[in-house]
Amino acid sequence: MTTRRLPCPPAPGPLEAYAARFDGLLSTPAQRRGFREYLAGLLLPRGRNKTLTCLAGTEPVVGAQHPSVQRLQFFLSESTWDHERVNARRVELLLADPATAPHAGGVLLIDDSGDRKDGKTTAHIGRQWLGRLGKTDNGIVTVTTCWADENLYYPLHAVPYSPGHHFPKGRSDPGFRTKLQIAAELARTAKATGVAFRAVAADCAYGDQDSFRRQLSEAELPFAMALKPSHGTWAYGKDAYTPADAARALTWTEPEHPGDWTAVERTFRDGHTETWWAADVHLGWWGPDGNVRLIVATADPATPPAKATWYWPPTCPDPAAPARPIVPNPPLTCTKSSGSTASGTGSSRTTSRSRTNSGGPTSRPAPTPLSAATRRWSPARSRSVGTPGSVRHPRFRPAQHQRSRPKNRAGPRGGPTRPHQPHTASRPKAIRAVRAWLVPWTSLQRCWRAWSNAPPPPELQALINAVGAGHPLDLYSPA
Repeated sequence: MTTRRLPCPPAPGPLEAYAARFDGLLSTPAQRRGFREYLAGLLLPRGRNKTLTCLAGTEPVVGAQHPSVQRLQFFLSESTWDHERVNARRVELLLADPATAPHAGGVLLIDDSGDRKDGKTTAHIGRQWLGRLGKTDNGIVTVTTCWADENLYYPLHAVPYSPGHHFPKGRSDPGFRTKLQIAAELARTAKATGVAFRAVAADCAYGDQDSFRRQLSEAELPFAMALKPSHGTWAYGKDAYTPADAARALTWTEPEHPGDWTAVERTFRDGHTETWWAADVHLGWWGPDGNVRLIVATADPATPPAKATWYWPPTCPDPAAPARPIVPNPPLTCTKSSGSTASGTGSSRTTSRSRTNSGGPTSRPAPTPLSAATRRWSPARSRSVGTPGSVRHPRFRPAQHQRSRPKNRAGPRGGPTRPHQPHTASRPKAIRAVRAWLVPWTSLQRCWRAWSNAPPPPELQALINAVGAGHPLDLYSPA
């Protein structure tokens, strides 16, 4: 005679109807019971729902040996059930419900959250930057994506970050992934799942990284991310070098005559509203007439306060700007070209140092702007704009090539000095003679041809002709 097994106790209230939709993913009644107890412990209003005793509803410390606590411990650490399938079912239910279905007006939020934890043997643990605590400490960090609009938000996917010491070869191990790589993969996963959103949003820890924005552009994902006020860019002379410089260059008189600024009403979470001011600024090739805009929003345009001013480069076009004609880009003839010179992020670099987990985000110079190709150049930037896979050129030493001669100095045999005769640029000859000069010539030609079929502007063409003729470049600003 067989004894009939007891059914799984139902979850409290309407939670049972929701939990029953996951029963097909849990193989035993014990797993279904543990799932219901865990779900109820997370949702019930309890003080510390991150501890097993609180999740099980028992007294801390002394209740650690309670059967409900031990049962929940076994379900979370020993029982064999696939959390990825459970999360996929949860996202599927959110997408199918009209009350929570994502729409094209929402945004995909990317962030990471860290919790402090002692020890060294726990999976994914390590000494790293914990943004929630604002310091570097021992803990676990998880990269997450959330969908949000003006009315609701909910998490979609989450992947813990594993520091390099968890891998046999450290950070060079094939299985190691930075937080930026994890975040880009989660954004692609959300798109493949069918989540509709207007743009990917993130704070400056991600928005400051050129490599991350480039990955989103390669995946054809629009973005609107924050930048640090000191995010550096390449500029000439007195032009703006940082978003803060570009904001200070805008005109402002008074609220009745705002100049370059536009008043916007900002609604806060508690319902109150404030009048802020926003404007499009130009920085490098970022601007209202480019593929990527740069917007600054502040509470005080006269003197933008550091803690009440935002900078972010969205890929959405300006509604008031005229439509830009679409010019087909010709294929690059150089097989070693990276193919990312004219990407939507404005980044022509193929590699960028990732944000480290030990010291928080790291500021980097911004990408080289194509529309400002007549500005200053350096050999390090020329390698990033050109062909990263090509031969590396020696360090450029201006003192050896920019040494001027007196006009009345005689030639090597006592005769008059011969005037300079420009020659047509020849790649092998130029590489042997002045290798550092040829790099900007080929880079400028390639960048412009990848950007447009139209002839270059006069300033850019003059620079190309000068470099092609072998003239040196003024690499340093006058004192």
